[in-house]
Amino acid sequence: MSDAMSADRPAALFLFAHQDDEFGVFQRIADCRAQGLRVACAYLTDGATPGATAARRNQESLAVLARFGVAADAVYFAGQQLGIGDGRLPQHLRQAADWLDGWLDGFGQIDSLHVTAWEGGHHDHDALHALAVTIAARRGLLERTWQYSLYQAAGLPGPLFRVMTPLPQNGPVRERAIPWRARLAYLRHCLSYPSQRGTWIGLFPFVLLHYLTRGAQLLQPVDPARLNQRPHPGALYYEKRRFFSWDRMARALEDWRITRS
Repeated sequence: MSDAMSADRPAALFLFAHQDDEFGVFQRIADCRAQGLRVACAYLTDGATPGATAARRNQESLAVLARFGVAADAVYFAGQQLGIGDGRLPQHLRQAADWLDGWLDGFGQIDSLHVTAWEGGHHDHDALHALAVTIAARRGLLERTWQYSLYQAAGLPGPLFRVMTPLPQNGPVRERAIPWRARLAYLRHCLSYPSQRGTWIGLFPFVLLHYLTRGAQLLQPVDPARLNQRPHPGALYYEKRRFFSWDRMARALEDWRITRS
């Protein structure tokens, strides 16, 4: 029986903004599967780029998740369903929140919820974090909600960034060592997104360095109070790249809160 149909088991839920964000929680997915939890994943943007369709990106992530035993019917492409484009999540918070609420209603016992970190790396990642934490607080799920770092640029000059490096401001780090055989497998998985070759040329060396040195799955708790704070002092990575700004993020979140009240 697939995970999507095994309603009697507690669920470990994974939220991603884009197809390939799962690289930040490979070991956590593997651990949840090994514990017999029902694993389900959701993507909140369609992931489409000028060089890759949503369908192509969906297939790449489905293929990677299948290697962990996550069936296709346990993977939900909400962003494509809702018409939320890559880089557009802050402009569609209400739509995404309504979908996420309905999705969570479909699970009985939720063991854990995992979401991209509040770290100023990509504005879609921060928007998804704010959605998930706000909804988790209302549902009494905060103690079961974990954030995972993808990339951020705290204290770094120019276009430089760090990968899989949690911000101290986000609280204590829960660290789980990854066996060497798994590290090598996960590095191969990171090469399984050919539509994102340009992005991974920049990411892969840092992911490789992480697996060669620290080699751990890193998770942090979440705190709703952080949503009123800039992720870190100085320019955020998405500001450096001129993709978005903190002021626009703060306004989008405030506008969404007003519509929910």
